[in-house]
Amino acid sequence: MATLATAETSPLEVETMRRVTWRIIPFLMLCYFIAFVDRVNAGFAALQMNHDIGLSAAAFGLGGGLFYITYVLCEVPSNLAMAKVGARLWIARIMISWGIVAACMALVVGPYSFYAVRLLLGAAEAGFFPGVILYLTYWFPAKYRGRIVALFMVAIPLSSFFGSPISAALLQLDGALGFHGWQWMFVLEAIPAIILGVISFFYLADGPASARWLSDPQRQWLASRLADENSSPKATAKHLSLWQVMSNKYVLAASLIYAGASGASQCLSLWQPQIIKSFGLTNMQTGLLNSIPFGVASVLMILWGRSSDRSQERRWHTALPLFLLAGSLAVAPLVDSLSATILVLCVAVTATYIVKGPFWALATEWMSAGVAAAAIAQVNAIGNLGGFFGSYLLGAIKDATGSYALGLLPLAGLSAAGCILVMLLGRGQRREPAASLEAVH
Repeated sequence: MATLATAETSPLEVETMRRVTWRIIPFLMLCYFIAFVDRVNAGFAALQMNHDIGLSAAAFGLGGGLFYITYVLCEVPSNLAMAKVGARLWIARIMISWGIVAACMALVVGPYSFYAVRLLLGAAEAGFFPGVILYLTYWFPAKYRGRIVALFMVAIPLSSFFGSPISAALLQLDGALGFHGWQWMFVLEAIPAIILGVISFFYLADGPASARWLSDPQRQWLASRLADENSSPKATAKHLSLWQVMSNKYVLAASLIYAGASGASQCLSLWQPQIIKSFGLTNMQTGLLNSIPFGVASVLMILWGRSSDRSQERRWHTALPLFLLAGSLAVAPLVDSLSATILVLCVAVTATYIVKGPFWALATEWMSAGVAAAAIAQVNAIGNLGGFFGSYLLGAIKDATGSYALGLLPLAGLSAAGCILVMLLGRGQRREPAASLEAVH
């Protein structure tokens, strides 16, 4: 894991941040790796399941997207609950409940049971990602957040890079003990979430004050540094109601900006196996090729986050990936070969992931400590509606036209709008440097 040191950091800061990074990030990456496998493995299950239980492309797209309805509805309450009861208890609760529900995916028998379990899975997992983003603000000063968020979120492409061939291999268990391969896949990939949920309760600390693995000087330095940032003019202002936070122009704009990247990320993770399989490949060939775009994204995501932190530049590091995303999705209908499709998917998938670190660093800089729980959850919740609409529209357009590529065009438009908005908002924020969100009563 790359060092966080720079020429301007003291030895105490270097050692403190090194210890915090190694203690927290690998474990949270593993947890998010499992979360994302359980969220999108329906994409591989669909290679068998859709035929077995009678799902059309539109029905699968609707069920895949329904996850985000309950996910969105439960995001803000979940983050507010974590702020009250503590991170380790709430993260453990989320992981155990989503693991149990993810295993229940093996019980679906038709469209309606598929819809029901996807709704339950969204409710169970809601709050994990925004909860972790909030949790990272308890440990990492602002200057570290671009690379740290990118490092944490590299678990998403890694989950598909490693998870794709694993999921494809588990499908080969079809018929074992009388169960379908997709049923084995859902159950076996859900068990780690339950185990990690139990471990997280004992392993995580709620904040620096309870971190026994830091020395007293390290705890004091980190607490003082974070307190100074939270009391700075940019982070201090009047009280806002919850509704004022949720309707704030920065929150709403950040939500739309995130919707393009998040919607495309979720949609591609769910549908990409079927897009690749449509070229007449076997399940195992599909799994191996599906992992390529995510492997590329895993490397570039870290490098892009480090570049953003090194230059302390967020606006262009957020806008450029959105531009690449919109362009790659827009040209998708023009390609008709497997190699060209993989190239387009590599660009699109990479763009959806490299934007995340700079975007969340930018977004959290707009928010004070008092509103972070609600604002982060709101941005993630509304942003993930892109996953619902993108998945549903792709399925409906595929059924109507026979083309997966045409189904990607709505996400291209949304990403282009986000690119324009982040440039306009970033320019306005430079003129209004104290316009960050304020504290919620």
